[in-house]
Amino acid sequence: MKHKKITVGLASCGISAGGDTVYKTFEELLSQNKGSGAELGKTGCIGACFREVLVDLTDEKGTYTYAEVTPEKAKEIFEQHILNNEPIKDYLMSDLESSQEASFFSKQKRIVLRNTGVIDPENIDHYIMRDGYKSIEKVLKSMSREEVRDVIKKSGLKGRGGAGFSTGMKWDFASKEVSDKKYMVCNADEGDPGAFMDRSVLEGDPHSVLEGLSIASYAIGADEAYIYVRAEYPLAIKRLIIAIEQAKERGYLGKNILGSDLSIEIKLKIGAGAFVCGEETALIASIEGKRGMPTIRPPFPAVSGIWGKPTIINNVETLANVPYIIFHGWEGFASIGTENSKGSKVFALTGKIKKAGLVEVPMGVSLREVIFDIGGGIKKDKKFKAVQLGGPSGGCIPGDLLETPVDYQSLMATGAIMGSGGMVVMDEDTCMVDVAKFFMNFVRDESCGKCTFCRIGTKRMHELLVKITEGKGVDEDINKLMELAYNVKDSSLCGLGQTAPNPVLTTLKYFRHEYEEHIKNKKCRSKVCKPLLTYTINTEACTGCMACVKKCAVDAIIGEKKKPQSIIQEKCIKCGSCYSVCTFDAVNVE
Repeated sequence: MKHKKITVGLASCGISAGGDTVYKTFEELLSQNKGSGAELGKTGCIGACFREVLVDLTDEKGTYTYAEVTPEKAKEIFEQHILNNEPIKDYLMSDLESSQEASFFSKQKRIVLRNTGVIDPENIDHYIMRDGYKSIEKVLKSMSREEVRDVIKKSGLKGRGGAGFSTGMKWDFASKEVSDKKYMVCNADEGDPGAFMDRSVLEGDPHSVLEGLSIASYAIGADEAYIYVRAEYPLAIKRLIIAIEQAKERGYLGKNILGSDLSIEIKLKIGAGAFVCGEETALIASIEGKRGMPTIRPPFPAVSGIWGKPTIINNVETLANVPYIIFHGWEGFASIGTENSKGSKVFALTGKIKKAGLVEVPMGVSLREVIFDIGGGIKKDKKFKAVQLGGPSGGCIPGDLLETPVDYQSLMATGAIMGSGGMVVMDEDTCMVDVAKFFMNFVRDESCGKCTFCRIGTKRMHELLVKITEGKGVDEDINKLMELAYNVKDSSLCGLGQTAPNPVLTTLKYFRHEYEEHIKNKKCRSKVCKPLLTYTINTEACTGCMACVKKCAVDAIIGEKKKPQSIIQEKCIKCGSCYSVCTFDAVNVE
């Protein structure tokens, strides 16, 4: 029997969909059929989270990808494909001749994600077989520190953590500092709601981050590096620990790397999940064992960072680009994207989108291409309303701006920002005032409290939004929101406070009419804000089945059996139970 390989997607998305159980099912089947000639492996997330659990089956003809695999399907796949060489076409996401999900992958440019979903992240040999660690070899054998920085500058790589500053120039700042000690830091403190780019890369290709971190350390003259990763990422932490140990054993980390004078020690710092620790100076304070609070700049970390020593901080995606650029040359990377935004960008597609998952696109593609061509459009074919970019620091972009190119300048012009790559898609049923309230609640809770305007201003903004969504808003509340927003932006010390009002400002800019409807008409067009809803019963449609009467927890519905019911508005708590239980569409919501 010909050799076959079964590979199960075991990133967090795959595991949460039941990947562990599918993997164990294949283990048991292989144990029972030792003559099958098949082997079992694992991989990270290929990006198609919307079809998990994903299983690749490779035979002499090529690779078949099975989607939405369950233990029951796994048994069928094993029986028919492994033992009888007959692929089950109904279970395939794609096969050798066609691809049901071709549009999801065809417009992507996978640089950062080049290995995720392809290699076993816990096997260094898989990484090496795909040109892994050849970049650090090239650097140590033939490139000076200055030449490495020059290549990164010429490539046009900008920081993918949100600020979009030139990575090579940032490295230059630290390299020019005279110090007995320098530090390199990988910021993996990914805290934006709806963002999972860094997690997926660390889970699926940790060695690319380690190699990028090592090259960056060499470029600035550091011999010690930290990976600051949040405790909520246990699988990423586990695989990082494995990868670090493997790299040390092979001589790619530690003392005298590959026989050179370069020595680099990489340490993990597990963060407690504070959003503010994504800010550089707060992150540094946390590494030093202090409370994560930002400090005044200057001095910038490149001059005075960890324990007062020059420190450079890059995020996961930025560092994962570095080995690719060094190995392939800066020209190839610089040829991708736009004049001011080079390369590709990873996005986490979430929300009301058909194909939720992880994608990597060339800079310059339009939002429409990402959301509709790659993401498949809106669930249930509802109308697109807005996309939130940049998380709590970003903003909401409406439908009439869908042709906006994905690059730093174009997105900033809309009032949003690129951010780290979260892309939350909203449909016609989304209340934009409620969205602003959600993000303001998040930044209020995550404020470290150091700055008065951030600590109190975000709280007051949230209170105003609650007031509006409860139907208690008045006309001047909009002006108060605007005034508070600009005061918080102008008076906060760090990026959290300076960008915290963005969701409010962009929703006011593009969806002001919804605020006005909440305030003047006491109506929520999306029927999300419960205090503004009115439940009534259509007497012509009501059959008197009494299902709503039995479901109502406050006895607000009255009427006789087999006769139309009615709702006592003074008693109704607007829980929606009557609407959800009615099978005759007799309950109206306005």
